[in-house]
Amino acid sequence: MSAPRRLCPVCHREIAVVAGRFARHDPAATRASAELVSCPGSRRQAPYASALQPSLDGAVVPSFPGQLPLF
Repeated sequence: MSAPRRLCPVCHREIAVVAGRFARHDPAATRASAELVSCPGSRRQAPYASALQPSLDGAVVPSFPGQLPLF
């Protein structure tokens, strides 16, 4: 199973989000040397706003709090 992906706020590439943080990744620019350099957006906390799930298995979740009817 692959991790969900979101746009990195620094390099604007689609990066995997693991445990609420962007995965470590190289910047989008081509490296001039053979050194590995992490993007400043690596390991940064991912925003929660785009992580909200509007539906659950195709059923729309109501906006009111509390238990959903079972039948």
